[in-house]
Formats: sequence, structure tokens, C-alpha cells
Amino acid sequence: MTGIKIRKLVFTYPDSKYPVLNNINLDFELFSWTAIIGHNGSGKSTLARLIDGLLSPTAGSIEVDGIQVNESSLGQIHQQIGFVFQNPENQFVGATVADDVAFGLENRQVAQNEMEEKIDKALKMVGMSDYKNTAPINLSGGQKQRVALAGILALMPKIIILDEATSMLDPLARQEILSLLRRLKNEYNLSIISITHDLKEIELADKIVVLNDSQVVKQGTPSEILKDKELLLEIGVGVPASQQLQKLLVERGINIPNRYLNLEELKNWLKQQLQ
Repeated sequence: MTGIKIRKLVFTYPDSKYPVLNNINLDFELFSWTAIIGHNGSGKSTLARLIDGLLSPTAGSIEVDGIQVNESSLGQIHQQIGFVFQNPENQFVGATVADDVAFGLENRQVAQNEMEEKIDKALKMVGMSDYKNTAPINLSGGQKQRVALAGILALMPKIIILDEATSMLDPLARQEILSLLRRLKNEYNLSIISITHDLKEIELADKIVVLNDSQVVKQGTPSEILKDKELLLEIGVGVPASQQLQKLLVERGINIPNRYLNLEELKNWLKQQLQ
């Protein structure tokens, strides 16, 4: 089932002669995780902002759950979509964690007793209940992104867009956020769109969209995209460590399966060969 439909989308910034996105046609399925990858300046974040209505297309159309994205429909669109930005510092508006999660609910004029229930539920969903009355300045980067997610989850959107949301986190915090997102997606039937360069985040996706030279140059599963070494190098993502290890094993005469294996899958395959 299609959640987002993009047709003949073009976007050119006012100070540019050339479009950053040109003739984009995409479908994002409901309840799926789609990762959008590409080199810096390829239009990934621009596409995310167009979907959320933060920018208006130069030409073409975007539909979210059958609703055309335009100025008059932004209220409806923002009920469907939650947006997590790159820098957690830029997302806090409250003096405490609870105040921050309450912000969106207050804008929707949710009753106080219902608001308290939603705040408690959202913080529990992201494992931050014990920090309800903590000032955001006292949180780690990973905790701040959890609170940002809680503020979105309190509003119960169908779609969450992550714009490089884990890029400023240390490896452990990044892995914790990604594991949390996978669990929340499965438990609450969320659709996730992530703008990313992170290979672990890419591996978690159901579908990958590759942007280059203002256009979609390839779509496919993580296995299909991550085995294309030339493309990965061209767009600046880099070759996964498992692919590099597979290459070394092949050079040493070991007959490796001709498909993409992540590190865990490769480790399990090697164990089987040694038994």
C-alpha cells in the first residue's frame, strides 16, 4: 500500500539556475523503512523537506496518504508526518523533557489530563520515563534524540522522517537509536524515511533510494544496493566492511556466495563452513 506518491517532482532553489531535484518519481510504501542515500548536495534533505511541506515544489506533485501536499493541506500533512532533524540541540523548546514532549500536544490543544497520559506513554516508548523532569541540557546526544522521538510519537504520526538524525551521535548511541526505531516501527506499524550515510542504518531499511545528479539513479533492497561497490563509492557512502572482507576471501580462493552479506551473516556463513 502506497503511503507517499511523488510524480514528476522538480525543485530549484531561488538562487540557483539548475534544479537540485529533477523529474523525481517515487512511491513509499506504508509500514516500510526507506533509506535515501547520495552524496552531499544530491537533494536528499531537500526531498525530505518537500515531503513534509517545509518546501514547495517548483513543479510536480506529492501525495501523502492520498492528500496533495500544498499550503492549504499542511495541517493535515503534519498530522501524518513527524520530522527528526540532524542536530538534537535545535529541537528543544521546553525547560524540561516533559515540557518539550508537551509542545506539539499543546499546539493541538489536547486536554491536560489526556496530555499527561500521552507524555508518559511517549517517554515510556523511548525509554526516557525516568528523565521526565530533567532539563534537556543535562541529556546526552542519544537521550536528546530519544526525547525528540517522544515528542513526535506523542502525536502518533503514520510516518517519521529522519534527516541524518543519527549522524551526530557516537557509535553506541547511534546503534541504540536505530534498534529503538526498528522496534517502534514493528510495534506501531510506522513508516520510516531516513536520510543517511550510515551503513548500519542503510542495512536496516526495507528499500534504498539512490539520488545522484538531481535524479533517482537506482532503487532496490539493501542487498541489491550494497553489493554495487562502484555506485557506493561514486556517491560517497563507502563499501561495507563485509564486502571488503568478502573480496579478500575470494582473492584467497574461498568460494563466497555471490550476494550481499552483512557482517553478522558473513560470520554465520563462515562458522557453517568450519563445522
